[in-house]
Amino acid sequence: MFNLEDYETVEERLIKFWKEHPDGRIDTKLVDANATRFIVQAYIYRTEVDQHPWASGLAEETISGRGVNATSALENCETSAIGRALASAGYATKGKRPSREEMAKVQEQSKVKAELDKVKAKMAQTSTEYIPVAKADDPWTIAPAQQAQTLESAVEMVKSSLGGTTPDESCIHGARVWKTGTSKVGKPWGHWKCVAQIMGDAERCEPIWYEIDKETGQWKPQVKR
Repeated sequence: MFNLEDYETVEERLIKFWKEHPDGRIDTKLVDANATRFIVQAYIYRTEVDQHPWASGLAEETISGRGVNATSALENCETSAIGRALASAGYATKGKRPSREEMAKVQEQSKVKAELDKVKAKMAQTSTEYIPVAKADDPWTIAPAQQAQTLESAVEMVKSSLGGTTPDESCIHGARVWKTGTSKVGKPWGHWKCVAQIMGDAERCEPIWYEIDKETGQWKPQVKR
C-alpha cells in the first residue's frame, strides 16, 4: 500500500513553479463535458509571451453522488490537469508523477471496492446458509409432488392439495380458475373465478368462495352466514 505523504500536492508543485518562473503562465481548456464526466487539459508556459506550451497534462473526473466530485468535479478536474502538466514540466518527486490529490482518489476507490467485496462475500455466504424449511400445517407451503402419470391422478393430486376441493369447478363460460390471497385483516381467501371476469367481460358468473378449515387447515367451501 502506498503512502500519501510520499506524493506532493498540486499546491506544492505550483509554489515551485511560480518561484522559478514568476512571469510564467498556466492555461486550462475544457476538452469534454457531459452529464457524467469532465476532461480538462492544462498547459504550462515559462513566460507570458511564449507561443508554445512548455508542458501539458490531461485529467478526467467522474461526477459522483458524494465527496468533492458531487459538487466540484470540474474544479477538481482542472486541479488534477494542472498537477499532471507540472509533473510533465519536472515539478514532481522522482517516481511520483501523480499528485497527492490523485492518489487520494485512488485510495478512496480502493476502500469503496474493498467494502463492496465484503458485501458480496457476505451475500454469498448468507445465500448458502439459508435453507427454506417446509411447514406441514401451513396452507401456504408449496409441497413437493410426484409427476402425475394420468389425468385421473393429476385430478386427485390437485384435489388433495386443495383439501378435497374438486379442481374442475366450471360455469357457462368454461372451466374456472383457482385464485388465492390474503385480506386486509390477514385472513386467507380462495375462490374459483369465472374466466369471463378475468377477461373483463360484462356478463360473468359469481366466484365460488372457499375458506380454510380451522381444524384441518385445508380449503373448504365457504358457508354463507
